Amino acid sequence: MARPKKDIESLKAIRVNVRMTVNEYLIVSGNAATLGMGIPDYVRKKITSRPLPRTKITPENRQLFVELSRIGNNINQLTRNSHLRMHAPKSLFYQLGKLRKVIHELKSEIKKR
Repeated sequence: MARPKKDIESLKAIRVNVRMTVNEYLIVSGNAATLGMGIPDYVRKKITSRPLPRTKITPENRQLFVELSRIGNNINQLTRNSHLRMHAPKSLFYQLGKLRKVIHELKSEIKKR
């Protein structure tokens, strides 16, 4: 049995050639590779204002992100516990706040990669 024919609107019958510098090509190909897409698909989505997929995260960065999330969860539990019992000195609250800020900064840095 043959594959059903596509309707005229879904056919990619028109070809557009674009000239670009080597630097422009490297930027476009790098952006497409970062998103795990081919260059034609990336350009097609970019010029038609369709939403692009989120940036892929490498498995190493994903594992690091998971570990940071676990650490953050532990810090939240410690902070909550100290608030409930009121046994912690004020310096501990300050240090936990600074640590939370560092973890959020690390997560943001991982997402940028």
